[in-house]
Amino acid sequence: MDSLSMRDHVRPTDGDYPGGIYRVVGTGDDTVTLLRVGDADGRRVNTGEVVTVDEDDLATFEPADNPDENRPLGPTVASGLEMIYWRFRAFGQQLAAHPIPATVAGALVAVGYVGDSVGPLSESVASVVLFVGAIGLAFVGSGSLDR
Repeated sequence: MDSLSMRDHVRPTDGDYPGGIYRVVGTGDDTVTLLRVGDADGRRVNTGEVVTVDEDDLATFEPADNPDENRPLGPTVASGLEMIYWRFRAFGQQLAAHPIPATVAGALVAVGYVGDSVGPLSESVASVVLFVGAIGLAFVGSGSLDR
C-alpha cells in the first residue's frame, strides 16, 4: 500500500487486527497509528480502540470508505437535531454561569433592537449597539470567559 495520510481510512484484510474500518490518526517514521471508527459492516462506531501498525504490516490493509459518509438520512438528521439541542443547552449554561456579562450583552441587544423606535438612538447607532450585544452574547455563551 502506498503511504497513508492523516484521515485516510483502511480496513485489515487478515485476522491480525480486529475487523472494522480504521482512520489514520498519526504517522511516524516506521509506524502508522490507527483509530477504529467503523465495524466490519462499515457502520460508525466509537470504540476508542487505537492500534499502531508497522509500515511492513500496512500491506495487510486496504483502502476503505469513511463510515460517516454512508450513514442513512434518518440517523444523520436525528443526530444533527440532537446536537442542536446540546449546543443550545451548553450555550444557556454558559450564560447562566456568567450572569453579569450575559445581562449586559442581553441589555445591549434589547436596546439596539428597540432603540431607534422608542429611544433617542439613531438607526445606525441602534444597529451598532445590537451588533455589539449579539457578539457579546455569542462570546459569553461560547465559554470564552472560562479560558
